[in-house]
Amino acid sequence: MSTPLSSAPAAPGLHVVLGAGGGTGGALVQELTARGLPVRGVTRSGTAAGTPAGVELVAADLARTDDVRRAVAGAAVVYHAANPPYQRWVADFPAMNAAITAATADAGAKLVVADNLYGYGPTTGPMTESTPERATDTKGQLRIRLAADLLEAHAAGRLRVTLGRSPDYFGPGGRNSSIGDTLFGAAVAGKTARWLGRTDVAHSVTYLPDLAAALVTLGLSDAADGRAWHLPITGSPTGRELGAAIERALGRPVKLAATSRTMVRIAGLVSPLIREIGPIMYQWEQPFVSDASAFEAAFGPGRRTPLDTAVAATVAWFGAAAKE
Repeated sequence: MSTPLSSAPAAPGLHVVLGAGGGTGGALVQELTARGLPVRGVTRSGTAAGTPAGVELVAADLARTDDVRRAVAGAAVVYHAANPPYQRWVADFPAMNAAITAATADAGAKLVVADNLYGYGPTTGPMTESTPERATDTKGQLRIRLAADLLEAHAAGRLRVTLGRSPDYFGPGGRNSSIGDTLFGAAVAGKTARWLGRTDVAHSVTYLPDLAAALVTLGLSDAADGRAWHLPITGSPTGRELGAAIERALGRPVKLAATSRTMVRIAGLVSPLIREIGPIMYQWEQPFVSDASAFEAAFGPGRRTPLDTAVAATVAWFGAAAKE
């Protein structure tokens, strides 16, 4: 049995969260604050609902290097949890990542990137960090290039980088994932809860507070630098199993409906956002499972909130949000 690596702070100073208004960024702000670390949150507007007291909020356009330099000034660790609009990834992500990389390097800070699993493409078994990156769709190929650029910058000594890869997330504040508003939000509102693809195949998911805790582990450990890590998952339920967990939390039946590739294709004729989902439908048509064994061997088991507990907290958050 291997001994977990130390997670002692590599840089105990200011922690800056880019994309602090999103699901992952908001969870990071909460986690860092709970640990007593100084936090600055960065959003386009300089505001973020639910930000804890004591967190500094600043506005920045993350595609502009000068803006990012001001936002990350004085940082010890920078967490990149920002995303352009989904349909603008290919157009906007390269400039955003270039600006963030340059500004973080200038600040002498460590960069922790919230990454995903798109680069692997369709697989026949659980994905690990050594799974070949064979995505052929534009978003998967983009993720491969972005990760390669970041790790090349680390190898060249320009800045310290680590990547944390996770599957679809859910949790308080998690509106914009594939299992956010369309599944949890709809179920809580008594509407049809939509699940992409087949409801009878395993699909890894992660609870936002646990995802944030794992990213902070990477941020605080020198041993995490220079590579990508698969972060611990909540589990790999089928759509039916996740729907059943939501029913238990609500105490009433949930109408769960699958969204097929054909339905996505038809809806994509009028919706640019839905059109973007077609090339990655394989993620919900066959098992899509992440293996975090390497992370757990290095850093310990991490935080794993039980599925029913995580689902209940998410249902409660969506219920409260609907009343605001």
